[in-house]
Order: sequence, then structure tokens, then C-alpha cells
Amino acid sequence: MSDKELFFFIVTARNGSKRLSKKNILPLAGKPLIAWTIETALNSKYINEVIVSTDDNEIAEISKKSGAKVPFIRPAHLATDTANSFDVVKHALDFYKKELHTEFEFLILLQPTSPLRTSSDIDNSIEILKTKKADAVVSVCKTEHSLLECNTLPADLSLNNFLTDKIKNKRLQDLPVYYRINGAIYICSVHRFLDEKTFFLSDNIYAYIMESEYSVDIDSQLDFDLANLILQRKNERNH
Repeated sequence: MSDKELFFFIVTARNGSKRLSKKNILPLAGKPLIAWTIETALNSKYINEVIVSTDDNEIAEISKKSGAKVPFIRPAHLATDTANSFDVVKHALDFYKKELHTEFEFLILLQPTSPLRTSSDIDNSIEILKTKKADAVVSVCKTEHSLLECNTLPADLSLNNFLTDKIKNKRLQDLPVYYRINGAIYICSVHRFLDEKTFFLSDNIYAYIMESEYSVDIDSQLDFDLANLILQRKNERNH
């Protein structure tokens, strides 16, 4: 009979990145990008196990120095542009079950490209999971603009009928608030994750709302520079 632990923290970081080379280990405000996520996870009061799944030896070494476990090097076929999160996470769960005889009740996916989330964000997400008796919690933030201000454009760029009549004369603050997935925190029941092959379960899933300022998801140099600026300002305020 396998031991069943409560939370399995997994940080996924592959070597390849088309838009920002080696982004997972680029120095951000004094430390490698991935270190921000690892240290935040390690400071959670619910910490059970924090591992990094990577195909890259340099990322592995930096992750170990930051305090995470790297129990395996991810197979190459799970580190391509087409590899999906389900297969990557399932590989890690299978490794622990088969090699270490350990299973988990919940998994927590933390992407290194969201370095501004805090330990409190993680803990508060888990509190929602417990309070709601949920099977999944995913972090979101408000969209910068209402989706009612958005539409597709035709080839001739005409704005005819771009906005509906019911919102043309409304103030922005009177429009409905929309939220978007910010990529910072994904928590899910292992059983239901494996059953439905997604973090976005068909039911019993709830949102954890984060501030937009801390919802930067790094994909480009501009995202990286913005995160760097926010961290520098935060550091200045704390001193």
C-alpha cells in the first residue's frame, strides 16, 4: 500500500523557449527566474514536496541550489513545443508512484513564468480548496479591459458594429467585470486530474483572485522587464 501525502508541488521548466531564450534561468531582480517560484513554494505552510520537472541539467542544478528536488530529468519527448501539461505532470506522478511508492491527494502546478505570486497566494488558494471542499482551484485576475470592448476585425478594418448599442454610451466602470486565467496557480485533485486529463474540471472547481499587478506571466522580454520593475519597486518599498 502506497503512502498518500496531501500536496505535491511541481514546477515545470523546460529548456526550450522561442520568444525569450533560457527564460527560466534568466536573472530576475538578483536571482534566476525559477528560484522565485521555488522559494515561494518552499515558504508555503502547506509544503509537502516541491519538485522541478525539467529536461535541462543547468535548470536542474539551479533548482537544487534553490531548495527543490529534481528526482529525474524529463524525457526529451515531454520537453517539446507540442508536449502538454497533462503528460508532463502525469510523468512526475507516475515516477513517484512507481519509483518512490508515494502517491498524493492534490497536486499544485506552479509555472516559473509567474514569479510574482506569493506564498500567501498559494496558502490562500489552498484555504479556498479546503473551505469549498473543492476538487480544483485555479488563479485568475481581472482583465485589463471589459471583453465587451473587444471584437474581431474584418479585412478592411471597418469598425461598423464593433461595439453593440447597449454599451456605446456606458462608462467603463459600469461594464461587467471579466476575469482571465493568469497562469500562476493550478491546484487539482490527483484522482480527478488523471480521470479528466485537465486542471479545468467539469465541476467543483473554484477561482482564486490575484491582483493584476502580480499576475505577470513571462513570455517576452517586455513581460520580463515589467516583472523586474515590479520586484524592484516592491523591494524599495520594503526597505
